[in-house]
Amino acid sequence: MAENILVTGGAGYIGSHTVLQLLQGGFKAVVIDNLDNSSSVAIDRVKELAGEYGPNLTFHQMDLRDKPALEKLFASTKFDAVIHFAGLKAVGESVQKPLMYYDNNLIGTITLLEVMAAHGCKNLVFSSSATVYGWPKVVPCTEEFALSAANPYGRTKLFIEEICRDIHLSDPEWKIILLRYFNPVGAHPSGYIGEDPRGIPNNLMPFVQQVAVGRRPALTVFGTDYPTKDGTGVRDYIHVVDLADGHIAALNKLSDSSMLDGLLRCVHKLVVIEKLSPVRCLVEDRNMIIAFTAGCEVYNLGTGKGTSVLEMVDAFEKASGKKIPLQFAGRRAGDAEIVYASTDKAERELNWKAKYGIEEMCRDQWNWASKNPYGYESPKTTA
Repeated sequence: MAENILVTGGAGYIGSHTVLQLLQGGFKAVVIDNLDNSSSVAIDRVKELAGEYGPNLTFHQMDLRDKPALEKLFASTKFDAVIHFAGLKAVGESVQKPLMYYDNNLIGTITLLEVMAAHGCKNLVFSSSATVYGWPKVVPCTEEFALSAANPYGRTKLFIEEICRDIHLSDPEWKIILLRYFNPVGAHPSGYIGEDPRGIPNNLMPFVQQVAVGRRPALTVFGTDYPTKDGTGVRDYIHVVDLADGHIAALNKLSDSSMLDGLLRCVHKLVVIEKLSPVRCLVEDRNMIIAFTAGCEVYNLGTGKGTSVLEMVDAFEKASGKKIPLQFAGRRAGDAEIVYASTDKAERELNWKAKYGIEEMCRDQWNWASKNPYGYESPKTTA
Protein backbone atom coordinates (compact mmCIF):
# COMPACT_ATOMS: atom_id res chain seq x y z
CA MET A 1 0.00 0.00 0.00
CA ALA A 2 1.23 3.48 -0.86
CA GLU A 3 1.84 5.40 2.34
CA ASN A 4 2.47 9.08 1.68
CA ILE A 5 -0.18 10.70 -0.51
CA LEU A 6 -0.28 14.28 -1.80
CA VAL A 7 -3.85 15.54 -2.12
CA THR A 8 -4.33 18.69 -4.18
CA GLY A 9 -7.53 20.57 -3.38
CA GLY A 10 -7.85 18.50 -0.23
CA ALA A 11 -9.75 21.19 1.69
CA GLY A 12 -12.66 21.05 -0.75
CA TYR A 13 -15.86 19.03 -0.57
CA ILE A 14 -14.76 15.74 -2.11
CA GLY A 15 -11.13 16.26 -1.16
CA SER A 16 -11.80 16.64 2.57
CA HIS A 17 -13.92 13.48 2.68
CA THR A 18 -11.25 11.56 0.78
CA VAL A 19 -8.49 12.80 3.08
CA LEU A 20 -10.47 11.52 6.07
CA GLN A 21 -10.86 8.10 4.43
CA LEU A 22 -7.13 8.07 3.66
CA LEU A 23 -6.19 8.79 7.26
CA GLN A 24 -8.58 6.19 8.61
CA GLY A 25 -7.15 3.71 6.10
CA GLY A 26 -3.63 4.13 7.48
CA PHE A 27 -2.24 6.53 4.88
CA LYS A 28 -0.34 9.73 5.53
CA ALA A 29 -1.81 12.72 3.70
CA VAL A 30 -0.25 16.02 2.70
CA VAL A 31 -2.89 18.51 1.52
CA ILE A 32 -2.24 21.55 -0.64
CA ASP A 33 -5.07 23.98 -1.37
CA ASN A 34 -5.17 27.68 -2.27
CA LEU A 35 -8.48 28.05 -0.34
CA ASP A 36 -10.05 30.03 -3.19
CA ASN A 37 -13.22 27.97 -2.92
CA SER A 38 -12.67 26.03 0.30
CA SER A 39 -11.95 26.51 3.99
CA SER A 40 -9.07 25.57 6.26
CA VAL A 41 -11.74 24.78 8.86
CA ALA A 42 -12.45 21.63 6.86
CA ILE A 43 -8.85 20.51 7.42
CA ASP A 44 -9.11 21.17 11.16
CA ARG A 45 -12.32 19.15 11.35
CA VAL A 46 -10.86 16.27 9.35
CA LYS A 47 -8.00 16.11 11.84
CA GLU A 48 -10.49 15.95 14.72
CA LEU A 49 -12.60 13.27 13.05
CA ALA A 50 -9.48 11.22 12.31
CA GLY A 51 -8.69 11.00 16.03
CA GLU A 52 -5.41 9.18 16.61
CA TYR A 53 -4.64 9.42 12.88
CA GLY A 54 -5.00 13.22 12.84
CA PRO A 55 -1.24 13.84 13.20
CA ASN A 56 -0.75 12.05 9.86
CA LEU A 57 -2.32 15.04 8.08
CA THR A 58 -0.22 18.03 6.99
CA PHE A 59 -1.62 21.12 5.27
CA HIS A 60 0.06 23.73 3.05
CA GLN A 61 -1.79 26.71 1.60
CA MET A 62 -0.43 26.73 -1.92
CA ASP A 63 -1.48 27.32 -5.51
CA LEU A 64 -0.49 24.59 -7.98
CA ARG A 65 0.71 27.24 -10.41
CA ASP A 66 3.38 28.30 -7.90
CA LYS A 67 6.04 25.99 -9.29
CA PRO A 68 8.88 27.00 -6.92
CA ALA A 69 6.69 26.27 -3.88
CA LEU A 70 5.63 22.93 -5.36
CA GLU A 71 9.24 22.03 -6.18
CA LYS A 72 10.22 22.81 -2.60
CA LEU A 73 7.48 20.54 -1.24
CA PHE A 74 8.47 17.62 -3.49
CA ALA A 75 12.14 18.13 -2.63
CA SER A 76 11.36 17.82 1.09
CA THR A 77 8.83 14.97 0.94
CA LYS A 78 8.74 11.69 -0.97
CA PHE A 79 5.24 11.00 -2.25
CA ASP A 80 4.04 7.56 -3.27
CA ALA A 81 1.08 8.94 -5.24
CA VAL A 82 -0.94 12.08 -5.90
CA ILE A 83 -4.71 12.50 -5.82
CA HIS A 84 -5.50 15.58 -7.90
CA PHE A 85 -8.75 17.39 -7.00
CA ALA A 86 -7.64 21.02 -7.28
CA GLY A 87 -9.46 23.13 -9.84
CA LEU A 88 -12.32 25.52 -10.48
CA LYS A 89 -15.62 23.74 -11.07
CA ALA A 90 -18.58 26.08 -11.72
CA VAL A 91 -20.03 25.47 -15.17
CA GLY A 92 -21.71 28.86 -15.51
CA GLU A 93 -18.64 30.74 -14.33
CA SER A 94 -16.49 28.81 -16.79
CA VAL A 95 -18.67 30.05 -19.66
CA GLN A 96 -18.29 33.64 -18.45
CA LYS A 97 -14.57 33.38 -17.62
CA PRO A 98 -13.05 30.66 -19.81
CA LEU A 99 -9.48 31.95 -19.63
CA MET A 100 -9.58 31.82 -15.83
CA TYR A 101 -10.60 28.16 -16.00
CA TYR A 102 -7.99 27.23 -18.58
CA ASP A 103 -5.30 29.03 -16.59
CA ASN A 104 -6.24 27.54 -13.24
CA ASN A 105 -7.16 23.99 -14.24
CA LEU A 106 -4.81 23.32 -17.16
CA ILE A 107 -1.73 25.29 -16.14
CA GLY A 108 -2.06 24.06 -12.55
CA THR A 109 -2.23 20.44 -13.72
CA ILE A 110 0.66 20.76 -16.18
CA THR A 111 2.82 22.30 -13.46
CA LEU A 112 1.91 19.47 -11.08
CA LEU A 113 2.74 16.79 -13.66
CA GLU A 114 6.08 18.42 -14.49
CA VAL A 115 7.10 18.51 -10.83
CA MET A 116 5.89 14.95 -10.23
CA ALA A 117 7.97 13.68 -13.16
CA ALA A 118 11.05 15.60 -12.02
CA HIS A 119 10.85 13.94 -8.62
CA GLY A 120 10.05 10.43 -9.80
CA CYS A 121 6.46 10.34 -8.53
CA LYS A 122 4.46 8.86 -11.42
CA ASN A 123 1.34 7.50 -9.70
CA LEU A 124 -1.74 9.71 -10.15
CA VAL A 125 -5.46 9.56 -9.43
CA PHE A 126 -7.25 12.37 -11.26
CA SER A 127 -10.62 13.87 -10.37
CA SER A 128 -12.43 13.89 -13.70
CA SER A 129 -16.14 14.26 -14.37
CA ALA A 130 -19.10 12.80 -16.22
CA THR A 131 -19.22 16.14 -18.06
CA VAL A 132 -16.73 14.60 -20.50
CA TYR A 133 -19.67 12.58 -21.91
CA GLY A 134 -21.37 15.79 -23.05
CA TRP A 135 -25.03 15.06 -23.81
CA PRO A 136 -25.17 11.27 -24.08
CA LYS A 137 -27.71 9.91 -26.54
CA VAL A 138 -28.12 6.66 -24.58
CA VAL A 139 -27.64 5.52 -20.98
CA PRO A 140 -25.99 4.17 -18.95
CA CYS A 141 -22.71 5.90 -19.79
CA THR A 142 -19.84 3.48 -20.21
CA GLU A 143 -16.17 4.38 -20.17
CA GLU A 144 -15.99 3.64 -23.91
CA PHE A 145 -18.46 6.38 -24.89
CA ALA A 146 -17.31 9.07 -27.30
CA LEU A 147 -16.09 12.11 -25.38
CA SER A 148 -17.15 15.72 -25.74
CA ALA A 149 -17.74 18.68 -23.45
CA ALA A 150 -20.35 21.41 -23.60
CA ASN A 151 -18.57 24.12 -21.58
CA PRO A 152 -15.06 25.31 -20.67
CA TYR A 153 -15.15 23.54 -17.27
CA GLY A 154 -15.93 20.22 -18.93
CA ARG A 155 -13.31 20.85 -21.59
CA THR A 156 -10.62 21.35 -18.93
CA LYS A 157 -11.47 17.90 -17.56
CA LEU A 158 -11.41 16.39 -21.03
CA PHE A 159 -8.13 18.10 -21.97
CA ILE A 160 -6.48 16.92 -18.74
CA GLU A 161 -7.60 13.36 -19.43
CA GLU A 162 -5.98 13.60 -22.88
CA ILE A 163 -2.80 15.03 -21.35
CA CYS A 164 -2.67 12.08 -18.96
CA ARG A 165 -3.09 9.59 -21.80
CA ASP A 166 -0.34 11.29 -23.78
CA ILE A 167 2.00 11.27 -20.77
CA HIS A 168 1.53 7.56 -20.27
CA LEU A 169 2.13 6.85 -23.97
CA SER A 170 5.37 8.83 -23.81
CA ASP A 171 6.51 7.22 -20.54
CA PRO A 172 4.94 3.88 -19.52
CA GLU A 173 6.26 4.31 -15.97
CA TRP A 174 3.30 6.61 -15.38
CA LYS A 175 0.35 4.84 -13.76
CA ILE A 176 -2.76 6.97 -13.89
CA ILE A 177 -6.38 6.38 -12.94
CA LEU A 178 -9.01 8.82 -14.18
CA LEU A 179 -12.17 8.83 -12.07
CA ARG A 180 -15.26 10.23 -13.75
CA TYR A 181 -17.63 11.40 -11.03
CA PHE A 182 -21.33 11.67 -11.56
CA ASN A 183 -23.27 13.82 -9.01
CA PRO A 184 -21.69 13.85 -5.52
CA VAL A 185 -24.08 14.64 -2.67
CA GLY A 186 -24.40 14.02 1.06
CA ALA A 187 -21.85 14.55 3.80
CA HIS A 188 -19.88 12.67 6.42
CA PRO A 189 -22.35 10.98 8.83
CA SER A 190 -20.96 13.05 11.70
CA GLY A 191 -22.33 16.22 10.11
CA TYR A 192 -18.94 17.77 10.79
CA ILE A 193 -17.72 18.14 7.19
CA GLY A 194 -19.79 18.68 4.05
CA GLU A 195 -20.28 20.83 0.96
CA ASP A 196 -19.96 24.57 1.51
CA PRO A 197 -20.25 26.33 -1.86
CA ARG A 198 -19.41 30.01 -2.10
CA GLY A 199 -22.08 32.23 -3.60
CA ILE A 200 -25.04 30.73 -5.45
CA PRO A 201 -24.82 26.91 -5.52
CA ASN A 202 -24.26 25.31 -8.92
CA ASN A 203 -25.77 21.94 -8.07
CA LEU A 204 -29.16 20.73 -6.91
CA MET A 205 -28.57 19.50 -3.36
CA PRO A 206 -26.62 22.46 -1.94
CA PHE A 207 -29.44 24.67 -3.23
CA VAL A 208 -32.06 22.41 -1.64
CA GLN A 209 -30.28 22.48 1.71
CA GLN A 210 -30.01 26.28 1.63
CA VAL A 211 -33.75 26.49 1.05
CA ALA A 212 -34.33 24.07 3.93
CA VAL A 213 -32.34 26.18 6.41
CA GLY A 214 -33.99 29.41 5.30
CA ARG A 215 -31.13 30.95 3.35
CA ARG A 216 -33.11 30.93 0.09
CA PRO A 217 -36.88 31.21 -0.45
CA ALA A 218 -37.45 28.45 -3.02
CA LEU A 219 -35.86 25.95 -5.36
CA THR A 220 -36.16 26.60 -9.07
CA VAL A 221 -36.71 23.41 -11.07
CA PHE A 222 -35.54 23.85 -14.65
CA GLY A 223 -37.49 21.73 -17.11
CA THR A 224 -40.67 19.81 -16.38
CA ASP A 225 -41.29 18.32 -19.85
CA TYR A 226 -38.38 15.89 -20.18
CA PRO A 227 -39.26 12.32 -21.27
CA THR A 228 -38.86 11.03 -17.70
CA LYS A 229 -41.26 9.60 -15.13
CA ASP A 230 -42.13 13.04 -13.69
CA GLY A 231 -40.87 15.36 -16.42
CA THR A 232 -37.74 16.50 -14.55
CA GLY A 233 -34.13 15.71 -15.40
CA VAL A 234 -32.57 12.48 -14.19
CA ARG A 235 -29.06 12.19 -12.77
CA ASP A 236 -26.87 9.65 -11.00
CA TYR A 237 -26.36 10.92 -7.44
CA ILE A 238 -23.56 9.34 -5.40
CA HIS A 239 -22.82 9.70 -1.69
CA VAL A 240 -19.58 11.58 -1.15
CA VAL A 241 -18.34 8.90 1.25
CA ASP A 242 -18.80 6.26 -1.46
CA LEU A 243 -16.90 8.55 -3.80
CA ALA A 244 -14.08 8.93 -1.28
CA ASP A 245 -13.89 5.15 -0.95
CA GLY A 246 -13.53 4.96 -4.73
CA HIS A 247 -10.27 6.91 -4.43
CA ILE A 248 -8.92 4.44 -1.87
CA ALA A 249 -9.78 1.63 -4.28
CA ALA A 250 -7.97 3.48 -7.06
CA LEU A 251 -4.85 3.92 -4.91
CA ASN A 252 -4.90 0.23 -4.08
CA LYS A 253 -5.14 -0.55 -7.79
CA LEU A 254 -2.09 1.64 -8.49
CA SER A 255 -0.19 -0.02 -5.65
CA ASP A 256 -1.07 -3.53 -6.84
CA SER A 257 -0.01 -2.75 -10.40
CA SER A 258 3.28 -1.29 -9.19
CA MET A 259 3.97 -4.47 -7.23
CA LEU A 260 3.19 -6.62 -10.29
CA ASP A 261 5.35 -4.43 -12.50
CA GLY A 262 8.25 -4.86 -10.08
CA LEU A 263 7.68 -8.58 -9.91
CA LEU A 264 7.73 -8.91 -13.69
CA ARG A 265 10.94 -6.88 -13.89
CA CYS A 266 12.48 -9.38 -11.48
CA VAL A 267 11.13 -12.27 -13.56
CA HIS A 268 12.66 -10.69 -16.67
CA LYS A 269 16.05 -10.71 -14.96
CA LEU A 270 15.62 -14.39 -14.15
CA VAL A 271 14.88 -15.13 -17.79
CA VAL A 272 18.04 -13.40 -18.92
CA ILE A 273 20.22 -15.09 -16.36
CA GLU A 274 18.75 -18.57 -16.13
CA LYS A 275 16.69 -18.84 -19.34
CA LEU A 276 13.70 -20.39 -17.56
CA SER A 277 11.29 -21.31 -20.34
CA PRO A 278 8.07 -21.26 -18.23
CA VAL A 279 8.93 -17.81 -17.02
CA ARG A 280 9.87 -16.62 -20.49
CA CYS A 281 6.30 -17.23 -21.58
CA LEU A 282 5.07 -14.98 -18.78
CA VAL A 283 7.51 -12.27 -19.74
CA GLU A 284 6.51 -12.44 -23.39
CA ASP A 285 2.95 -11.58 -22.30
CA ARG A 286 4.22 -8.85 -19.99
CA ASN A 287 2.88 -5.94 -22.05
CA MET A 288 -0.62 -7.40 -22.05
CA ILE A 289 -0.57 -7.92 -18.28
CA ILE A 290 0.71 -4.44 -17.55
CA ALA A 291 -1.78 -2.83 -19.92
CA PHE A 292 -4.59 -4.42 -17.92
CA THR A 293 -3.24 -3.68 -14.46
CA ALA A 294 -1.72 -0.24 -14.86
CA GLY A 295 -1.27 2.26 -17.66
CA CYS A 296 -3.86 5.02 -17.88
CA GLU A 297 -7.27 3.64 -16.94
CA VAL A 298 -10.64 5.37 -16.56
CA TYR A 299 -13.52 4.44 -14.25
CA ASN A 300 -17.01 5.79 -13.69
CA LEU A 301 -17.95 6.43 -10.07
CA GLY A 302 -21.71 6.51 -9.65
CA THR A 303 -24.53 4.27 -8.41
CA GLY A 304 -25.69 3.11 -11.83
CA LYS A 305 -29.18 4.41 -11.04
CA GLY A 306 -30.98 7.51 -12.23
CA THR A 307 -32.97 9.73 -9.85
CA SER A 308 -35.13 12.65 -10.97
CA VAL A 309 -34.99 16.14 -9.50
CA LEU A 310 -38.43 15.74 -7.89
CA GLU A 311 -37.54 12.32 -6.48
CA MET A 312 -34.45 13.83 -4.86
CA VAL A 313 -36.44 16.74 -3.42
CA ASP A 314 -39.04 14.34 -2.04
CA ALA A 315 -36.35 12.21 -0.38
CA PHE A 316 -34.81 15.32 1.18
CA GLU A 317 -38.18 16.49 2.50
CA LYS A 318 -38.67 13.11 4.17
CA ALA A 319 -35.16 13.15 5.67
CA SER A 320 -35.39 16.73 6.94
CA GLY A 321 -39.05 17.14 7.76
CA LYS A 322 -38.89 20.41 5.82
CA LYS A 323 -41.11 21.43 2.93
CA ILE A 324 -39.10 22.73 -0.04
CA PRO A 325 -41.03 25.43 -1.93
CA LEU A 326 -40.66 24.94 -5.68
CA GLN A 327 -40.71 27.29 -8.63
CA PHE A 328 -40.88 25.79 -12.11
CA ALA A 329 -39.06 27.18 -15.11
CA GLY A 330 -38.23 26.12 -18.65
CA ARG A 331 -35.30 23.93 -19.57
CA ARG A 332 -31.83 25.37 -19.22
CA ALA A 333 -29.78 25.40 -22.39
CA GLY A 334 -27.24 22.60 -22.32
CA ASP A 335 -28.93 20.41 -19.70
CA ALA A 336 -29.07 16.74 -20.66
CA GLU A 337 -32.29 14.80 -20.10
CA ILE A 338 -31.05 11.60 -18.50
CA VAL A 339 -27.50 10.79 -17.38
CA TYR A 340 -26.41 7.89 -15.23
CA ALA A 341 -23.37 5.64 -15.04
CA SER A 342 -22.45 2.14 -15.90
CA THR A 343 -20.30 1.09 -12.94
CA ASP A 344 -19.47 -2.44 -14.10
CA LYS A 345 -15.82 -1.66 -14.79
CA ALA A 346 -15.19 -0.14 -11.35
CA GLU A 347 -16.94 -3.05 -9.67
CA ARG A 348 -14.90 -5.55 -11.65
CA GLU A 349 -11.44 -3.95 -11.63
CA LEU A 350 -11.43 -1.74 -8.54
CA ASN A 351 -13.59 -4.04 -6.41
CA TRP A 352 -15.65 -0.94 -5.58
CA LYS A 353 -19.40 -0.43 -5.49
CA ALA A 354 -21.51 2.40 -4.05
CA LYS A 355 -23.16 1.35 -0.80
CA TYR A 356 -25.54 4.24 -0.06
CA GLY A 357 -28.90 5.18 -1.57
CA ILE A 358 -30.68 8.52 -1.83
CA GLU A 359 -32.20 8.10 1.65
CA GLU A 360 -28.75 8.01 3.26
CA MET A 361 -27.53 10.81 0.99
CA CYS A 362 -30.37 13.10 2.05
CA ARG A 363 -30.13 12.09 5.71
CA ASP A 364 -26.44 12.99 5.87
CA GLN A 365 -26.92 16.12 3.77
CA TRP A 366 -29.55 17.37 6.22
CA ASN A 367 -27.44 16.43 9.24
CA TRP A 368 -24.62 18.60 7.86
CA ALA A 369 -26.94 21.46 6.84
CA SER A 370 -28.85 21.57 10.13
CA LYS A 371 -25.63 21.66 12.17
CA ASN A 372 -23.88 24.08 9.78
CA PRO A 373 -26.57 26.24 8.12
CA TYR A 374 -23.94 28.70 6.94
CA GLY A 375 -21.30 26.07 6.20
CA TYR A 376 -17.93 26.41 7.83
CA GLU A 377 -18.84 29.95 8.91
CA SER A 378 -21.47 28.51 11.26
CA PRO A 379 -20.74 28.38 15.01
CA LYS A 380 -18.58 25.36 15.81
CA THR A 381 -20.44 22.09 16.30
CA THR A 382 -19.19 18.92 17.93
CA ALA A 383 -18.56 15.77 15.98
